[in-house]
Amino acid sequence: MQLPLGHYTSVTLVSVYSPTMTNPDEVKDKFYEELDSLISSLPQSEKLVILGDFNARVGTDHQAWNIIGKHGVGKCNSNELLLLRTCASHDLNITNSMFRLPNRNKTTWMHPRSRH
Repeated sequence: MQLPLGHYTSVTLVSVYSPTMTNPDEVKDKFYEELDSLISSLPQSEKLVILGDFNARVGTDHQAWNIIGKHGVGKCNSNELLLLRTCASHDLNITNSMFRLPNRNKTTWMHPRSRH
């Protein structure tokens, strides 16, 4: 969806639901290839907001990845690298890791026993 912001400026909103960790690698790779193609097809001058569920935990290593903030949560999972590489290659920030919020407001699902 593209929304006008003002004179010759617009923002593109992209809503995604990434494959979960139980999906085959081919499915996850295809999702990120399509997302990469979509991002690459947009003009550099256009604002971009990607919203949704990436089914990834990016952890807290903000020094290794300058696209995540100091307020990440938990340890990374197997989808982490796909998301981090995509964001880094397009200079996108993972904004929910940049704000100090209670952990319950940073995640969308928690395992009932392990609380991860």
